[in-house]
Amino acid sequence: MTGTLYLIPNTLGEGDEAALELVLPAPVRACASRLGYFVGENAKSTRAFLKRVGTERPIQDIRIAELNVNTPAAQVEALLKPILDGADGGLVSEAGCPAVADPGALLVERAHRRGVRVVPFVGPNSILLGLMASGLNGQSFAFHGYLALDAAARVKQLRELEQTSRRGKQTQIFIETPYRNKAMLDAMRSTLAPSTRVCVAVDLTLPTEQVVCKPASEWKSDTLDLNKRPAIFLMLAN
Repeated sequence: MTGTLYLIPNTLGEGDEAALELVLPAPVRACASRLGYFVGENAKSTRAFLKRVGTERPIQDIRIAELNVNTPAAQVEALLKPILDGADGGLVSEAGCPAVADPGALLVERAHRRGVRVVPFVGPNSILLGLMASGLNGQSFAFHGYLALDAAARVKQLRELEQTSRRGKQTQIFIETPYRNKAMLDAMRSTLAPSTRVCVAVDLTLPTEQVVCKPASEWKSDTLDLNKRPAIFLMLAN
């Protein structure tokens, strides 16, 4: 009999035990504490997460395998072996919900192919939290991950997303590496139509959380301190 693959949400940032309990329900923490096998993007950070949650067995006795953007597709099957052999396992993301904008989706897809039961747990997700807090269209939206690195290509992509948003009244959502946040916001300010609504949500679920939503024309370079803070960007064209 095969085991079960549990999708264990992570926090969206570091914090104390009280903060952990606020964003991760008790059933999530209870499940994570009993499992002896985990798959995560980075073994070190997965181990740190488990130390915060608390485990029923010594950390050194818990097996942690890595699945990230550098993992060959051919190796994903091997990561399922302990579960196929009967052990329950947990999939953990670096932040937020696993398998959403996360390489763990490959493991979930393979689990379904092999008939493994997959159980998702409730936890923080910056995409939905940002959308909830933005006041933008929550009936129709699209998430695009990271936009182009090249400045010219990024401007072109922003214009295309704005056109898509205007045609379908659809909220467009994307993220950026924290140290490039300011460049992204500057590109949005200079590229988008003045009336296009732009929302930036930073440090979601953390004590330093901020969410600002206003027309592109009202954004200034110092409206929000984005320096090295995890952020999510949303826009909706009129």
